[in-house]
Formats: sequence, structure tokens, C-alpha cells
Amino acid sequence: MRAGATDARRAAVLGSPIAHSLSPVLHRAAYEELGLTGWSYDRFEIDEAALPGFIAELGPEWAGLSLTMPLKRAVIPLLDEISETAASVEAVNTVVLTEDGRRTGDNTDIPGMVAALRERGIEQVDSAAVLGAGATASSALAALARICTGEVVAYVRSQARAAEMRQWGERLDVEVRTADWADAARALDAPLVIATTPAGTTDALAAAVPERPATLFDVLYDPWPTALAARWSMYGGAVVSGLDLLVHQAVLQVEQMTGRVPAPMEAMRKAGERALANR
Repeated sequence: MRAGATDARRAAVLGSPIAHSLSPVLHRAAYEELGLTGWSYDRFEIDEAALPGFIAELGPEWAGLSLTMPLKRAVIPLLDEISETAASVEAVNTVVLTEDGRRTGDNTDIPGMVAALRERGIEQVDSAAVLGAGATASSALAALARICTGEVVAYVRSQARAAEMRQWGERLDVEVRTADWADAARALDAPLVIATTPAGTTDALAAAVPERPATLFDVLYDPWPTALAARWSMYGGAVVSGLDLLVHQAVLQVEQMTGRVPAPMEAMRKAGERALANR
């Protein structure tokens, strides 16, 4: 084990904007459950310009960083190495810092997505649909590379985004076909639908949910439920939420930063649920 109960170590989440982040709630709950009384986890409003200076000033008391937008790609040149998972999507959301100053980057979003789906009994699907084409959509494709045996249809708003998704598919060895966002209601018949779009974007699709939907993975967690997720649940479909993803990826971060395995997933989930209920 890397971490003792009284070791004074620091960790934090960086990004811009960052005030909304639930990561401090989840990580602090883990530290409390693990008895890591000397550990702290904070949040810092850091943009791409400020990131190199922030990382350069980190001392040996730092154990790790969680990164959100817009830093997941910007951090890569500042690291000593990154994992194959992070390299596959050119995005790092986890940095582990050793006391000798080494900085290693990883991406826990991708295995976090897979774990969240497996928790709901989704081990493999023969096809899937992705709503959106941003950074989270590329992580979704990387997760689907592990569980989807057939075609993935990505619904996007522009030809440029369509080309990007096809390129990601080629890189990740996923069979990707793109379709116009105007036809996104057709996505809802897929065995697995992953919604990666900002809040409100899929609200208009709620009216098109089929009578017996399969599984929806909506990466949002605030506000929750989304209109699409609420209608999906009402019709009896399985729903995986953004909080599920956040918890599973944070579990992996805690394990990497502290060396304690397994991380206390249920304590972290309950802390996140309480925090969202109080917003």
C-alpha cells in the first residue's frame, strides 16, 4: 500500500469551470472511509494557460490530480508518460504523482463507462448509438470498442463532426456510421444509447422514446433526471446516469492515487447522491 492513515498527501480536481464538480465530495468520502485522515482533496479553477505553472509548482506532498475540460489534452505534454487507454483518445483525466516527482497520466472515464454498464448487466451489445460528437463521445467509442461487436451509429450536427467520429472509429477499431442529428430519434431503438450532449440537448427526443426501450447511458448528472432519462425510465428501460460514470471513474482514481484497493464505491456513491439532492 502506498498510503498510510496519517500520511499528509494532497489531491485536487482542475478545470474551468470547476465550481460544479462533485469530485471533492466523492474523493473526500473515500478518504474518510479508508481512514486517510491526513489526506485532502480540493478544486482549482485552472485554464490551459495556467496549467503548466500550476503543475510545475507541485511539491512531493501531492499524490494526484483529476482533470476536467479543457485540460484533458493540454496536460499531455507536461507528463512523463501516459497509459495506452489515455493515448487511444488523446485525453488524460487522471494524473498520479510520485514523491520523486514522476507524473503519469491515465484515462479512467473509459473503464469507468464499461464498469458502469457492467454494473447494470450490460456486458456486450451487438450495436449501439451515440448522441453527440465531442470529447465524451470519443471516450464512449473507446468504451464501445470493448463491449460492442457491431456497428455504432453516431448522430451529429455537422459534416466536420461526422468526419471526426469516423476517424475516431478507425483509430479505435470501431465500426462507426454517422447520421444527421435531425434523425436522432432513430437512435432510441438501439440496444444501447449513449447520450454525450450538454444539458437540454436531448430533451426534444423524450417524446420519441419507444414503448420498450433497451438501455440509455446519459452522461449528465446535474440536472437529473434529464427529460430523456425520465421518459426512458417511465417506459421501463434501463438507465445508467452520469453519476454512475462519475463514481466508477473516481473509484479508479482513488485506487491509483492512494494505492488502496478496492476503493469504497458505495460510500462514494451515497456521498454523491446526498450532494446532488442538496443542490
